[in-house]
Amino acid sequence: MTALFGVGKNAELQITEDVRAITAVAEMPVVSYADVLDKATPSVVAVYSSRIVAPSYRQRTPRGIQDLLRQFGYSFPPSDPEQKERLERVGVGSGVIVSTDGYIVTNHHVIQVQRGQTADEIRVRLSDDAEYVATLVGSDEKTDVAVLKIEPKEPLPAVTIADSDKLRVGDVVFAIGNPLDVGLTATQGIVSALGRNSYGILGPGAYEDFIQTDAAVNLGNSGGALIDAWGRLVGINTAIVSGSGGSIGIGFAIPVNMALNVASNLIERGEVPRGLLGLHPVNLTPDLADAFDLPSTHGALVNQVQPSSPAEKGGIRHGDIIVKVDDVAIESAPQLRLVVSQMRPGREVQVTLIRQKKTLTMPIVLGSLSGSFTSEDPAQGILEGVRLEGLNRQMRREFSIPDQIDGVVIGEVSIESPYADFMARGTIILEVNGEAVSTPEVVEANLHPGVNRLYIWSAGTKRFIVIRIEG
Repeated sequence: MTALFGVGKNAELQITEDVRAITAVAEMPVVSYADVLDKATPSVVAVYSSRIVAPSYRQRTPRGIQDLLRQFGYSFPPSDPEQKERLERVGVGSGVIVSTDGYIVTNHHVIQVQRGQTADEIRVRLSDDAEYVATLVGSDEKTDVAVLKIEPKEPLPAVTIADSDKLRVGDVVFAIGNPLDVGLTATQGIVSALGRNSYGILGPGAYEDFIQTDAAVNLGNSGGALIDAWGRLVGINTAIVSGSGGSIGIGFAIPVNMALNVASNLIERGEVPRGLLGLHPVNLTPDLADAFDLPSTHGALVNQVQPSSPAEKGGIRHGDIIVKVDDVAIESAPQLRLVVSQMRPGREVQVTLIRQKKTLTMPIVLGSLSGSFTSEDPAQGILEGVRLEGLNRQMRREFSIPDQIDGVVIGEVSIESPYADFMARGTIILEVNGEAVSTPEVVEANLHPGVNRLYIWSAGTKRFIVIRIEG
């Protein structure tokens, strides 16, 4: 069988693959899937996230001060000299064992106790009720994938991996997970749709390519398995559309090909490298297709090309219609962004486009979304897709920056950057978290995972902005 995820023979993540498409295996119809579920269910686990809770302020107040304040009508809970910090369980979800030595794939949001804050302890309960404290190997908010590791005494029942690219609408699937912490549960449905990417479920800057299913998915199913009729993993259950919070038959799962690609990078590199073209694509409407004399709306129209980007260096212009990247046909702008993001920076790709009714193919060396446009240029670091530069006379003239304004100038902001809505070329960063900054290095030194407060100058106005950096 061929390797789907580029995992080498000696890689840490050893998975079992079965890349065959579903076909009829007998004349008799299948009337029970009990054997399939018996095989797949032990590979699904419950995941519990906890945070450290400190004693309340009143509980920490010294006894003598409590007695004094009681005279003025204040009340205090009973004194407990043993009161200490404690772990409080705050979340429940699911996960899937993908290797016999203890690697588990789940959702990024499952191991978050609140946005931007990872759980202080993550526990995993297996189908035989054995419990382990798990180590967080890595997490990627943009795809909502996280990888956990436990240290079992015996090999674990790892799930068999299918090729999610071979799924078809109408395939029978099962959602297995721990809904509402009632225990491992299986629900049946079909693949309702593929390639769902326009709902913005994961937020700005995310990468979505969901499998849609009508198999019942409820709170607590997140991170669990979507399996096919042969018991093979095809997706990681992630989200639902619901007005009530319960299943109404619209559930979404991350395709396993995408989830395992992210997981492999998190295990082997500790991050997910993403390719970058450096352009702003939009979908073709029927009117735009007519205006460009195109036979259909398939493809991605280049609205803008980022200066000094791989796209500009490779000769792509605004008004080009990208229809293929290597052998992948491009149907829309979100698909183009997704396809490029899953390619490694520094790789040369063949971009096929239509320009003035002519079809051209251009070799483009992809840049990196991690702060730089080209792979040879070192990444800027913590501000993904943002290039910082020292303030000089040329910058002052170009952006009409007064002499009394000192700080660090934003030289470029990639359109794909998660900070594109907050930052623009020519903006001056004056302070980071209350500290004045004068060089890009000082900016990065004062940033930290979580919420950051920036004081900026832009177009003659000073103001504060808040950005969140994922750890």
